[in-house]
Amino acid sequence: MTAPIADQSAEQLPCPTRLSDVKGWFFTADQLMFDWFLAHQQDRSVAGDLLELGAYMGKSAIFMGARMRSDERFTVCDLFDSPAEDASNSQEMNKSYATLTRRAFEANYLSFHDELPSIVQGLSSVVRDHVADDSVRFAHIDASHLYEHVHGDILSVRELLTEDGVVVLDDYRAEHCPGVAAATWQAVTGEGLRPICITGTKFYGTWGDPEPLQKALLEWLQSRKDVWHEVQYINDAPLIRLSAKSAKEPAQPVSRHKAKATVPKPARPAQRPAAGPKAPASRPAGRPVPRAGRSVLRKVALDVLPPIVTRAIVSARRKARAGR
Repeated sequence: MTAPIADQSAEQLPCPTRLSDVKGWFFTADQLMFDWFLAHQQDRSVAGDLLELGAYMGKSAIFMGARMRSDERFTVCDLFDSPAEDASNSQEMNKSYATLTRRAFEANYLSFHDELPSIVQGLSSVVRDHVADDSVRFAHIDASHLYEHVHGDILSVRELLTEDGVVVLDDYRAEHCPGVAAATWQAVTGEGLRPICITGTKFYGTWGDPEPLQKALLEWLQSRKDVWHEVQYINDAPLIRLSAKSAKEPAQPVSRHKAKATVPKPARPAQRPAAGPKAPASRPAGRPVPRAGRSVLRKVALDVLPPIVTRAIVSARRKARAGR
């Protein structure tokens, strides 16, 4: 079930040169929140490992792996190419993730990291056989969208998290998976899960005390002019809501593959002007104007000068001819 090393065929797949090349849905607001929670825990030397249930092509896993300490363990659990073992879940897998393969995940992850995480290939319900209780400080649940599976994942993660560990639930409000919403809020109202904050796609909560995290998060949000936020109350408990549509992404994991250099297109040759009469070349200063040119100048002068001047010129020309 667990395999830490990728097979050689993974190296033959296309290699992403940046995180945005990896398929998946991991928006700026959630990148900022993952970054903030993981850094906040590390700054306070919060002990614990990392866990992700449902990896797709590895986008969020790659991000989490870049924030992991060297003495920590990162476990990723996903069906990948395995059968779902029940009819309803198999139908969802075939519809939504027909192209999902473990090799693609491994190739993507190894484009950014030297080693794979601990991979559990199977249903998320088996994760407790591979991860110790009270050992996880940050868990991301993004596996099945079916109510009974999400409910089971939440209960499993509750046992795996440390006292102040943080759990993230994806698609808690998406219209195409109401089972996730039902399981999320049921955990809040009946399973002791306490909300910290929400983005447009993910719910962040803890079974510990959310107040210190919310206080620190609000201080950080107030310093960010590019992240909108507000505080709402649910059953008299505060909940931070935030959006980061105009914010920049946090520091991204660096791929070991360089982007192909763009070869500049050759400059297009200047087009020749359309065929037509050539303009007269400029004449060096001091050279006399030919006779034909003088006659043209005289004609122009006679047309534009005042009549009295024109008559004087005509009279002078007649006298000059008479004297020849």
